[in-house]
Order: sequence, then C-alpha cells, then structure tokens
Amino acid sequence: MQRKEKNSDVENLTNILSSIQNLYYKKREQLEELQTEITELKEILNYLTKFITTKSFHSAKEVYLELNNEQEIHQEERYFNTDITQDKVKGTKIKRKIFSKGSEKEGELLCVLNLIDMNELEIKLINPLRHNIREISEKFIKIFLKGALIKIKEKNNELVLKYEYFRNTDIIEKINIENLKSIKDYDLITLKIKELLIEEKA
Repeated sequence: MQRKEKNSDVENLTNILSSIQNLYYKKREQLEELQTEITELKEILNYLTKFITTKSFHSAKEVYLELNNEQEIHQEERYFNTDITQDKVKGTKIKRKIFSKGSEKEGELLCVLNLIDMNELEIKLINPLRHNIREISEKFIKIFLKGALIKIKEKNNELVLKYEYFRNTDIIEKINIENLKSIKDYDLITLKIKELLIEEKA
C-alpha cells in the first residue's frame, strides 16, 4: 500500500514539475518578445528623432507617409528579396513559432525559430525533456537532417550546424545554424522541424 502511495506521489510531483517547466518557458518567451518589441520601438523613436532634427517643417501627414513608406520597403527587402546584401539585412529578425495544433489559441507552444540577419538561425525547443530529441534519434536523422540540412548543405558548403544540450544530458535544447543564405532554406527547415515535432507529439 505504501509503495502505491509513493508511486502516486512521484507521479503527482512529475506532473507539477512539467507544469512549472511549461510556465517557465512561456514566461521566458514572453520576456524575449517584450525585449524585441522594445528594440523595435527604440528604432522608431530614433528614426523620428533624426527626422525631426533634420527637417525644419513637415506636416503630420508627410511624416506618417514617409515613415510608413520606408517601413514597407524595408519589410519587402527583408522577407521577399533573396539576393539582398548582408549590410541591408543586418539587424533583421524573423521569428516563427510552432504549436502542437497549428495556432497559439488551439495548441501548446513547441518551438521558436529566430532567423537573425538572414544568416543565423536559432531553433529553441520548448520543454526539451518532453520532446526528448537526440542526435542519434532515427526520426531526427530522417526528417530533419536528411529532409532539410543535408539538402541545404549540398548547395551551401559554408553551412554550420551546432547543438546545445539540456543540462548534463544528450537531449537537444537548441539548434544553431550559421551561414544560412536563403529564405527558402529557412522555410524548408521550419517545415521539417514542424513535421518532426508534430509527429513526435502524436
């Protein structure tokens, strides 16, 4: 009887640990989003300050139109032009999130992908213990490595792949990819990570 009670206690504590871990990762992600928003607001403030100090007089409408026009051009360069120079994309960040059921409202956050300067990709696995993904995992090799990374490496020899592990385990917590040179490759990696996590979740 005591053994059953102990097993029940361990199970309850495990569930509590999992819930706290989920909350921790969500709060950490919210903090990172706030930091990104603060950075973007600071850039807008800097632009407006520079604009006001260099122009003697402009109507509010002219200021608004010029600011919006510059932002639209910047967004087009950031997301759709695959041949832009590194200087133009420096400081850009494209973030994607993968949820268990396709959307934030419906599912659990599984992973966050951050593409920095259209060159450096950081893939953060939320709750890595639950995903339990390892380098030697058959699904990881088949879906992610063979399905995306090897294909990209064949046309981009400069691609660099690095892993960060959860504490003192061989469980992958973060995947870092350097010298990524195409938004299409980012799309392929996103697709294969989603396929890996959704299949692993099922």
